[in-house]
Amino acid sequence: MKQFLHSVRRCSLLLLVSAGICISSFGQYTESSSVFEAGISVGPTNLLSDLGGNAGKGTKFVKDNNFPATKLIFGAYLTYQPNEWLGFRLALNRGTLAGDDALIKGKGGYEEARKNRNSDVRSRITEAMLLAEFYPTVFFEGDPSDVVGRIRPYGVAGVGLLHFKPQGTDPLTGEWVDLQPLHTEGQGFAEYPGRKEYKLSAFQYTLGAGAKYFFSEKVNLSLELLHRTTNTDYIDDVSTTYVDPQTFFAHMSLAQANLATRMANKSGTVFGAYKAGDKRGTSTNNDAYFSINVKLGFRLGRGGNNYSSTRCPVNF
Repeated sequence: MKQFLHSVRRCSLLLLVSAGICISSFGQYTESSSVFEAGISVGPTNLLSDLGGNAGKGTKFVKDNNFPATKLIFGAYLTYQPNEWLGFRLALNRGTLAGDDALIKGKGGYEEARKNRNSDVRSRITEAMLLAEFYPTVFFEGDPSDVVGRIRPYGVAGVGLLHFKPQGTDPLTGEWVDLQPLHTEGQGFAEYPGRKEYKLSAFQYTLGAGAKYFFSEKVNLSLELLHRTTNTDYIDDVSTTYVDPQTFFAHMSLAQANLATRMANKSGTVFGAYKAGDKRGTSTNNDAYFSINVKLGFRLGRGGNNYSSTRCPVNF
């Protein structure tokens, strides 16, 4: 019995010592080795909204993507990393999102009905984002401060503010026309009390993943996919149903009302013109968009480096 208790005490002591070493080792990854990184980014971006799409019902991700509508998004960022496994990024990006019913694929009645809507959009955007970056493989690296030649996968999550400005082509002149001032779905009109005039700014929620390669301690290159979900359904100016065109003439000048009438309802090529009350969009699905970014980063400086390659013992 005494021998058993002695063995228990001995094992307990070894476990306590080992736990202390493990905690100390984990601490090496969380101790301050802060660094700032500044960089630029560029890549293709695509809108996922009521306009355009593929066969079946619209979705918020790649399945509904139309590659011919791909545009570019450019940006700059500043990241603060308190340690190698965590970073906080502030980014500012500008670009264009586009959608076009002429690009809809599929030959069923559902797709033809959306094609018959015959609308398009381009929306120039500016976004400011605050993102958190997580580098899980750092915990499996012997010396995380030795970054040269490493490839580090990472996850991204955050929030942002988006400013957008939807435009559509005038079927009469072919020119791009600002859509929000035209109240194309009766937004802000007394005849449609449930439809408030939408703002040209929105919140967006970002999730993504990427991989970073370090050419040197100072220079790195990343490839990442970022998907944004927004709290607006009007990046493309399409959300609910068609309105009575007489409503425009009750609230606008003659020239403006005629323009609004043309822009609000371009249908008629396949099934005939849609009428007031017919479906124009799906208000239950807010707009989303994604981008594939190439980022060139430059590390600006590093604080004290206290990393160690200490490992937890696994055998007693």
